[in-house]
Amino acid sequence: MARALWTGSLSFGLVNVPVQLFSAVRDLDVHFTQLHEKDGSPIETRRFCAEEEREVPFEVVGRGHELDNGDQVVLTDEELGLAAPRKTRTIDIEAFVDLADIDPMYFDHPYFLLPAGEGEGSKRAYQLLLKVMQGTDRAALGRFVMRTKEYLVLVRVRDDLLSLTTMLFHDEIRPAKNLPAGGKKPKKAQLDRAIALIEALAVDWDPSQYEDRYRERLLDVIKRKKKGKRITVPDDERQPSPVPDLMAALEESLKAAKGSGNGAGTKASSGDLAELSRDELYERAQEADVSGRASMSKDELVEALGGT
Repeated sequence: MARALWTGSLSFGLVNVPVQLFSAVRDLDVHFTQLHEKDGSPIETRRFCAEEEREVPFEVVGRGHELDNGDQVVLTDEELGLAAPRKTRTIDIEAFVDLADIDPMYFDHPYFLLPAGEGEGSKRAYQLLLKVMQGTDRAALGRFVMRTKEYLVLVRVRDDLLSLTTMLFHDEIRPAKNLPAGGKKPKKAQLDRAIALIEALAVDWDPSQYEDRYRERLLDVIKRKKKGKRITVPDDERQPSPVPDLMAALEESLKAAKGSGNGAGTKASSGDLAELSRDELYERAQEADVSGRASMSKDELVEALGGT
């Protein structure tokens, strides 16, 4: 099991439940290091003073905050420490709310809360809170401090475990009232066809059906490069296509959605495939596990997919 990021207790009222915090997500991004292309040496990052044009050690680096008028206010680490939250080892529950009332826009990073310690008392307290929260549609709102930051958090039940999600504060969400929303209201006929299109594309939510296609393409390129194969970069053929007739576009989209059955195993003709962009063809080739797809041109992808 991964190392606990935080250990303390979850507190509500006079009840304290010893818990450990573990990240509920894993980093699957493909990471790279910066190298000198000529000789493969690692690239170092150094701090230089723009005024004196010389490198400065980290211990003499100050913290500057730029004001609206462009002035800088420089603070020391000690001065910054005056605003730091008081470090505690508790997740303080302040209220219980209906989970359905919380806008997902406020959700940030998910964690799992597991019981801390091997004592039976800790496990019983954890199970008590777990069962109580399973029996309601409510989630717990609270605060806790991890490292040097205080977080607003939501605690709820997921997969028979307590989970914790850090949340954004209300003023971190940009107000939408001043953002442009487009032109005139749509006509009823357009609205009806758009609703029909949404219904034709509606499916049950299954997260396993959605893969990180960029990561798969990147790993494919790395695999081919490792084998010494030549990597060719195709031209970007995507062009923004104007929509001169919105109603016609809706009708065509609805026809395609109904004809494809939401993409469930329908074989497309080469003529249909030729209408797609290379990126769209690549995604289909990825779903069909076409070998060597990363270096194929659009015509080659059409040919490969036409035979699948």
